[in-house]
Formats: sequence, structure tokens, C-alpha cells
Amino acid sequence: MTQLFITLGAIFSGLSVAAGAFATHALKVTLSDRALEIFETAARYQMYHAIALLIVAILLLRTDSPTILVVTGWAFIIGMALFSGSLYALSLTDIKILGAITPLGGAAFIVGWLCLAYAGFSIK
Repeated sequence: MTQLFITLGAIFSGLSVAAGAFATHALKVTLSDRALEIFETAARYQMYHAIALLIVAILLLRTDSPTILVVTGWAFIIGMALFSGSLYALSLTDIKILGAITPLGGAAFIVGWLCLAYAGFSIK
């Protein structure tokens, strides 16, 4: 899992930078201000959680009981897919129903952070 989380964390981080640059240079002239704001929120939360995923991977190297950290990592991955993915799609397509998926991603992020807090509390 460590290798997977490091790899995905790095990929998601790089994609977040690319998305931000794409928004700034290519989408600024085609999207409304609100759609651009939504797209930038998606990129920002993706970066936060990609970095968090890298931290989880590093913590996995230091534990004998990785289960809660594995759950944490997957929650962040699912959160990025649902939260950021739905916001990217919403901003680019203006299909409003996609906004209904976003809270599921937010819930996954919260689960991830609660699991990380539990893992931190469990450190001996």
C-alpha cells in the first residue's frame, strides 16, 4: 500500500498542478467566474488530499498495524475522485446534478481525517 499511495499521491499532486494551470491559462476565457471558482476549488482540495495521501504513505512505513491508515488512504482517494471529480465535471459541463455527488466526496474526506486522527491517537 505504501508504494501505491506514494505513486497515487504524486500523480494526483501533479494533476492538481496541471488542472490549476489549465484553469488559469485555458479555461479563464471560456468559463464563467463561478465555474472557474468551482474548478479551482476542485484542484485545491485535490492537492490538499494528495499531500495527505503522501503523509499516510510515510506513516505506513512506521507502523505495525496499518489497517486504519489503509482505510485513511482509500478514503482520501475516494474523496478526490468524488469531490474533485464531480466539481471538475460540474464546472466544465454545467450539469447541475453532478453537484449531488460532491458531498459524498466530502464525507469520504471527513472519514479519512477521522481515521487519521484515530491512527494518531493510537500511536504508542
